[in-house]
Amino acid sequence: MKAQPQAIPEQSLKSVAKASKPLSKPNISSGFSINSFLTQEEKSTEEAEKTVVVNTDNLPEHHFTETDVQNEWTELLKQLRTKDPVIFNAIKAFKFHKIDEKIIQISYPSDSAKVEFDKISIEFFNHFKHKVSNHSIVFEFNKDHENLKIEVMTKKKIFEKFVELNPLLKDLDDLMRFDLS
Repeated sequence: MKAQPQAIPEQSLKSVAKASKPLSKPNISSGFSINSFLTQEEKSTEEAEKTVVVNTDNLPEHHFTETDVQNEWTELLKQLRTKDPVIFNAIKAFKFHKIDEKIIQISYPSDSAKVEFDKISIEFFNHFKHKVSNHSIVFEFNKDHENLKIEVMTKKKIFEKFVELNPLLKDLDDLMRFDLS
């Protein structure tokens, strides 16, 4: 027996209503988006082109000494030793010198050390300017490869320095065969 097709009543042939909004949630990207990075980079270059002019005419310009500079630097290093040892180890070889009444020269050993210093530099500069009450100070950076390298002193190097002072130590070393490893 074959089933005969049944007639569909006209009431059930109504058109299906369409939704005005999608029923599913829109895709939310989690993570890195190249488009947002590119637009952010374009915005940051536009912001970098804007020049901010600060009127320093009314700000105090009191005298400060080289000792003030060195004291504040050592104080910062003491704080960083416990607070952030990574930055401390990166910047402990920096040297600060007062060149002029408004210029402080900062010598640093490497670019990576300067990047670590840049993380805290604004806070340090503002603190120093308020401490000495001189807001027209300019900080100049100078990359110094030779003078800022930290030399590790081994027993052998220490002994060689003493031999330069007293050559008889070399004869004593030949006689006693010191272990300087």
